[in-house]
Formats: sequence, structure tokens, C-alpha cells
Amino acid sequence: MSLSTLKSILDNDFYKFTMQNAVVKLFPNERVQYRFINRGKHYFPENFAQELRKSVDAMAELKLSKEEKEYLRVTCPYLDLPYLDFLGGYHYDPREVQISQDGNDIEVTVEGEWYRAILWEVPLLALISELHYVMNALERENDDAVIAKTLEKARKLEGLGVSFAEFGTRRRHSYQVHNLVMDVLTRDKTSGFIGSSNVHFAMKYGVKPIGTHAHEWFMFHAAEYGFKMANAISLEHWVDVYRGDLGVALSDTYTTDVFFEQFDKKFAKLFDGVRHDSGDPIEFANKTIAHYRKHGIDPLFKFIIFSDGLNLEKVSEITAACRGKIGISFGIGTNLTNDVGLKPMNIVMKLTAAKSVTGDWIPTVKLSDEHGKYTGEPKMIELAKEFLRIKN
Repeated sequence: MSLSTLKSILDNDFYKFTMQNAVVKLFPNERVQYRFINRGKHYFPENFAQELRKSVDAMAELKLSKEEKEYLRVTCPYLDLPYLDFLGGYHYDPREVQISQDGNDIEVTVEGEWYRAILWEVPLLALISELHYVMNALERENDDAVIAKTLEKARKLEGLGVSFAEFGTRRRHSYQVHNLVMDVLTRDKTSGFIGSSNVHFAMKYGVKPIGTHAHEWFMFHAAEYGFKMANAISLEHWVDVYRGDLGVALSDTYTTDVFFEQFDKKFAKLFDGVRHDSGDPIEFANKTIAHYRKHGIDPLFKFIIFSDGLNLEKVSEITAACRGKIGISFGIGTNLTNDVGLKPMNIVMKLTAAKSVTGDWIPTVKLSDEHGKYTGEPKMIELAKEFLRIKN
């Protein structure tokens, strides 16, 4: 048996399924590539790739159960019924994943039709994270310590009077820790805990699955339609599919300033709010508030979900700056699911290319509001900045 396995096909972020539903509907023929990025330069011991291969191969056995399908049908009525039938017959195909190891670093890539390959990213990162701690024999704090820390955070967040969700699947310490954290967070029904990005745990603990779309939605559209049209067409397609549901727009794929140029009154009214994922959160909040006011919209009827590397100190600062000005909520990831006395991993997996109608691979780019989070080929990054008139 491999060292790390998934227990459910729904052990994934919700936005992967919402995007998959849209991709099945709008882009059933497009092929894409993803690549693992070891941002933290973490050490992978000998035979890591082989063990990861075993875990990936085991994912072919995962299948949506009747109970899980019914849960999605009842809980998420905006997911198309044909899509749920598709998901009911979906199996991971491990042949889409290539894994190799060079010394103490690994290379992981995915290639396939977008509607299939889209589900790999989050579980691959979760498996890599869990295997990293096991194979490096890094011992975490015991369950009691994890429970105590989580309880303390929940109480402090309750004291701040804010709503928050758990967003920690991709860099969790392990499934066991994730489960412990969810158990603690759902004990107190009066706290501000509102749900989880993980569909499996949302179902298991009876909370709301939370998510809309990720950077890859915008990155693909830039490859398909060009950088200048990426934000607008991405949002138009989202509205076409969801008709007002799942109304939180991710703002920073090509910088917030560029995003707000195309997030006009129509989109500002249609979408319930925006998500912050890079750059200074308070500066972002001020820009967002000003943008709504410019279009004659009361910011108190809209909200921001903050989700960038949050801890309690950041949440407290953001709350103090935003309260009474705009609605706020928080998606807390690694600080909840990997606060166990060990260094959390800094790993990502990004969409790197999309195949055009002519058969050529077009590299994708993500800029964000932090230079350190830029991803893509340097030449394409500079091209995107030139097209979008980004000077820094």
C-alpha cells in the first residue's frame, strides 16, 4: 500500500468542480498542461517519485458514490445535471501525470483534455505535502496540540466577529490533520465558521462547500483570446454558465488594476464580490471600495473574500481596516491545516500551456499583485505586461 492515498474523489477544492462543469460545457475539446513548482525549494528524499507514483496510480480507483452525487445535486443546484452524470462516470487517468526525480527535486506535469485534467492539481499537491512529511520522518505535534491550536484560533476569530472558511487542502499536513481541524471547527455552531473549500469535508461535516473559480480560468482565456480580453471574456463565460450563482470574482490574475478596468458596472452589479489573493490586502480593499462607489454601488452590499496567506494577525488588521466599509470574509488555508510545529510547504501547480485550434501550445501567464507570484515564461510575462501596459 502506498504511503498516502485519497479516500474520496470529492477530496478536492470546490472550485475545481465548478470550473470543470463550465469547461465541459464551453471547452470540451481543449488540451492543457500543468506543472508542479517547488517554490520553497523543499527536499525530496530518494524514491519520493516512486511513492508518489503509487499514490497517483491508486487514484484511478476513486469513483463518485451515489451518496456523493446526491449531495452535489441537492447542495449545488447550479451544477448541470448532465455534468453530475459525467462526474458519476469520471475516473482519474494516471497516464495524464508524469513524475520524475532528479536528486532531491521532483518534476510533476499533467497533460490532457482540460475537462479531465482540471481535477489533478489540488490532490497532487496534497499528496506531495503529506508524503514529504512522512518520507522525511518529520514528526508533527500530537492531536491534542492540533485540537488546542484550532480551538484557540476559532475563539479568537469568533471574538473578531468575522466569518471564515477553511481553504487548506492543497498544502495540508495530512488528511488526518485536515479531518481533526474540520472536526474542531464544526463543533461550535455559533462561531463564524461558514464552510470549507474541500467538498469531501464539507459533505462529511455538513457545512457549505465554498469556491468559484481559480487563476487558471483567466489564464486559459488569455491563451485562447489574448491578454486584453481575458478578464472580460472570463467573467462573461462565468455568468453565461452560472447566471448569477457563484458570484465571487478573482481579481489578481493580471493585476487588480487591470481587472478593475474591465470589471465595469455590469459585472460589479452582477457579482456579489471579489476575492483577494495577492498584494497588500488593505490597499486592495480601498481600491475595491472606491471602484464600487465610482459605479454608484454601496460597498456594504458587496464583500471581499481575503485568502492570501492569512493568519490571525492579518485577519485582525484587515477587519479593523474594513469593518463598516464593505462586507468581508476570510478563507484561511495552511494556517489551519498545517500548523503542527513543522515548516509548511510552499508548493503550487499551475496551468502552463493551452493548445490552440492550430495545434500549437500557447504558454500561459499569471502576474498577480506580487512579482514573486508571477508564473510563466519570462518572454510571455514581458509580453503580457506590454499588452496590458503594466510598468513595474
